[in-house]
Amino acid sequence: MSTPKPDGAPNAASPKPRRTSPTLEDVAALSGVSRSTVSRAINGGAKVSPATQAAIDKAISDLGFSPNRAARSLATQRADSIALVIPEPDGRVLVDPFFAMTLNGITESLKNTEVQLVLLIARQGEKAGQTLRYLRGGHVDGAIVVSHHQSDELETALAGSSMPSVFIGRPWELSEDLLYVDTDNVAGGRLAAGHLAKAGRRRIATVAGPADMSPARDRTEGFRQALAAAGLEPAGVEHGNFTTAGGAAAAVRLLDADPGIDGIFAASDLMALGVLSVLGARGLKVPEDVSLVGYDNHGIAATSTPPLTTVVNPMIEMAQRAGGMLLAEIENPGSHRAPVIYPPELVIRRSA
Repeated sequence: MSTPKPDGAPNAASPKPRRTSPTLEDVAALSGVSRSTVSRAINGGAKVSPATQAAIDKAISDLGFSPNRAARSLATQRADSIALVIPEPDGRVLVDPFFAMTLNGITESLKNTEVQLVLLIARQGEKAGQTLRYLRGGHVDGAIVVSHHQSDELETALAGSSMPSVFIGRPWELSEDLLYVDTDNVAGGRLAAGHLAKAGRRRIATVAGPADMSPARDRTEGFRQALAAAGLEPAGVEHGNFTTAGGAAAAVRLLDADPGIDGIFAASDLMALGVLSVLGARGLKVPEDVSLVGYDNHGIAATSTPPLTTVVNPMIEMAQRAGGMLLAEIENPGSHRAPVIYPPELVIRRSA
């Protein structure tokens, strides 16, 4: 038989009062303004005075108020999301540090905003139409495109679209409607091949990137320019797919065609690792027998054996800049029209 609780004692069976989240009305009361003024201040509509905005911001902070994103989207006609579009198979996206650095830079650009990032990875063999339908469906306010190919249709579709977009890497076909951030890949290719030529190498070849990607084409063009300036002809040009396996396969083709190659420029650090493995398997020492230069300056370049001489591709900085440019375009269309181009830099390590 249970013992009655004394008067005033809490009843264990009674539910605890439910804690409610702060509302717009709470923020309005604490800041001393109307509910509609709070709504305008939060949703970015009609302007409020700096003093009123400061009072509302303090009330939001003190109360721990979180705006209803769905209601805010209805008020502003925005999704408060942007897309990162990567037209590559997900297997490559998961293993290539290039994409991790891209994500790092973009998320850094969004850290002081309420904008969310949506990742769109093209499935193997998937047409661009599915991605474009998503982008046009009101799910996002803008898009950043990276690692695009000549045939993926994204450039043409976005050039004629009202959706703000920024490409990381020069679009294949330049257009006033396409905004982009890039490094000077032609100059980077010249730096790499020129360094090999100055080191006394005379049979210099390149493991180029995919022929349908503008950075790969530009790096190869710079490679050719540097050799021509040194009075040399390319010892070979083989294309890889910016992967370690692709670099190894291209190196096999180069060395089978010309065993006397004494310098190789690989258009990415991952492909350079593949080249290193092939050279080692054939008993060729780096740099004694063959000097090697990569491109990107990923963390793997400093830890490879030997450490890799490479050209800096400032991916985190470029991605952060692209994110900032896209946010500005969403707020003020046409605010950025000129591309942003970063100069290349050669980091010399033991491989060359």
